[in-house]
This record gives sequence, C-alpha cells and structure tokens, in this order.
Amino acid sequence: MTDTIDRIAARLETLHPRLIDLSLDRLRVLLGKLGHPERQLPPVIHVAGTNGKGSTCAFIRAMAEAAGQRMHVYTSPHLVSFNERIRIAGRLVEDDSLVAAMERIEQVNAGAPITVFEVITATAFDLFAATPGDICVLEVGLGGRGDATNVIDAPAVCAITSISLDHRELLGPTVEIIAGEKAGIMKPGIPVVIGAQPSEVRRVLLDHARALGAPVLLRGRDWDIAVTASGLSYSDLSGTIETPAPSLPGLFQHDNAGIAITALRAARLPHRPDGLAHTEWPARLQRLDGRLARLLPPDWELWLDGGHNPGAGQVLAEHLRRWADRPVHLVVGMKQAKDSAEFLRPLLPLATSVWAVQEPEQHAALPVEAIVAASGGIARPGPRVVDALRAIPCEDGAARVLICGSLYLAGEVLKLGR
Repeated sequence: MTDTIDRIAARLETLHPRLIDLSLDRLRVLLGKLGHPERQLPPVIHVAGTNGKGSTCAFIRAMAEAAGQRMHVYTSPHLVSFNERIRIAGRLVEDDSLVAAMERIEQVNAGAPITVFEVITATAFDLFAATPGDICVLEVGLGGRGDATNVIDAPAVCAITSISLDHRELLGPTVEIIAGEKAGIMKPGIPVVIGAQPSEVRRVLLDHARALGAPVLLRGRDWDIAVTASGLSYSDLSGTIETPAPSLPGLFQHDNAGIAITALRAARLPHRPDGLAHTEWPARLQRLDGRLARLLPPDWELWLDGGHNPGAGQVLAEHLRRWADRPVHLVVGMKQAKDSAEFLRPLLPLATSVWAVQEPEQHAALPVEAIVAASGGIARPGPRVVDALRAIPCEDGAARVLICGSLYLAGEVLKLGR
C-alpha cells in the first residue's frame, strides 16, 4: 500500500514546480471544492515551533486520551509508515481509507497547481471531518504563517514550542525573522501558549500577540513547571498540580509537557496530567533494544533521536552532560541543507567517538564526506549505521551510543531495528 501512496505523491509532485511553497491560496480553493472540512473539526490545538512540536502534540494526545477523549492528530514527517501522519479518533488511518481519500482529493483537485503536503493536509481534514472526535491536534509542517495547517481560522488555542535557527533558506536568515513566521499561527482573541524562548524570540512573539489581541500564556510569567522528587510540579494562576515524570526522557521535554498542559487548560478541554507517564513518540531519545542494539555488548545502551538543527544540538548536548557516568559514541546522519557544523559543535566535545553515516534509502541524505568535514575531521566514516556500530571500540566497559541528526535517518534506523 505504501507503493500506491508513493505513486499518488509522485503524480502530485508534477502539479507544482516547487515541492515546498508556503502559501494558503491553493489549499483554500481545494478545501472549498471539498465542502470546507477544515470548518467541521472538533476544537483544534495548533502547535508551531522549531523543536518539540511533535513531542508537545504527543503529550496533549496522551493526557486527553487518559480522560477518554477521541483524538484526531496530524503530524509530520512520518518515520516508517505514511499512516503515522494521520490519527483518526485515536487510531492511525487505515491504508485503504488513506489511499481512497487521497485519490478522491486528487480527482477533486483536477490537476490544479498544488503541493503534496497541501493534498496530505486536505486529506487529513477530510478524514477528520468524516469521523466524530473530541479534540484535533495539528502540528505545523514548516514555519507557521504560510503552512498548510494555518487555514484553520479559529483554533481553540495555539502553542509555540522552542524556536531556533532551521530552514533558513525558506523561513529567513535570523531567529527573529523565523519567530515572526512561527507567530503567524496566532489568531485575534485566541489564547497562545509560549514555552521557554531566547529573549529576542520572546520579544517578537509577544509583540505579534499584542498586535493581534491574542491572550498570551508565557512560561515563567503565567505558568511554570519544575522537577520534583516524584515527577513534575506545574503551576499557573489557578494553582499547582503534581504530575508523574514524562515517559519521554530529557529535561527539554519538561517545557513541552508544560506547554501541553497549559494548552489543554487554556482551551478548557478534558485531560488528565498523569497521561504524561504514558506518552509515546518514537525517535525522541528513544532507547532501542532490537536487532541493532544486539550488535553492541550487553551492558551498552543504544539510543535514537531525530534532532537535526542547531537548537536540537544544544539540547542534546545538555542531555549528554547528564550521561557523564559512561562514554558516549555518536552516530550521525543528516539531511542536505541542514547546518550540520552548528548541530555538531556542542556535541563533539562530549563524544568519545563520532561516526558519519548515510543510509541508502535515507531521504535527501548529506554525504558522509560532508558530515566528516562539518565535524572538522573528527568524525569517522561509517559509512552505514550497522558498519559504525560494529566499528566502535568495545573494550573499555559499558557505554552509550546515540544515533542522531535526522528524522529521515531515524526512520531508516527504526526499519533496521525491527
């Protein structure tokens, strides 16, 4: 069935000269032909940001489902199966339903200029509108202002996770310009939840919200979250609640968890914070225990993270400092057009060894030689993940291996580890 979806996508790619074109007009025309399914959704939580969007969506889903809510969720990209992008009333879309919806929408579009992501977004809205649900969570694909998900005129709440430099060729050269693009999801009178941000980003977001009259719920001012002996303590103007530790590891996930809680509370949507302990979101500091892990000694750990931009490099470096009890080896594969040198910069001093890889099926993969160059010659060629895992010296006791650098690499790794 994946082949069928790939064939549909290949046909759609011929309809517009650019794979990514941040504009809403084409999609609005298509949605009009479909009867405007985007206006027939349950309360929408719209999530933008550079890093942490997917994790925040996963936290929202876990807490709402713990309260019995039927969740529609749209995220991107997928790691292994295209179906991962669309969850209808709590279940991943079935192959037959997905193909039928995409083919019908392709026919309705009738060859008009459109991007593949716009058709996928229309497909998600169409499927969501046809199935009863209680809450709809939408993750921005790229940017915010011109992203296809931004055709939603009146979400229940917007949320903005950590913003840093990424996709500069499409969003702009500075973090302030990128923040302005992300702020484009804000709507007049609609609450917007903002997590921890650099001061220059926070200023842009607050100015944009003020101009729109969008109420802001800002971490450190209107809400906060802190580590306790038993989990997390969340506080806002309504009081304090204690939650279990999130099942997704990493201190950076606490900010995402706080954003998720605040968004659900701001929208007055049913949820149970103890759902944080049961959140699932692959390739976000995920411990692997399958075939690839068995290539390493029994007392070693194998981890996978899809982080791929300078902000993610900083966050991963903070986590690696907490792993100081044993050596850490990095296996890095990246996508073309990513700032690989800036991603690697904070990680290199913390790694015992670094290995550059490129999987054969990895989408738009950066060549191994380019990763080695970006590391200043520190990285050694894998050239594939399996090769790197076999080449890491294992004589000096227990260690950890972190595979990182690309969500597309993460998808290939998950396939290899099955």
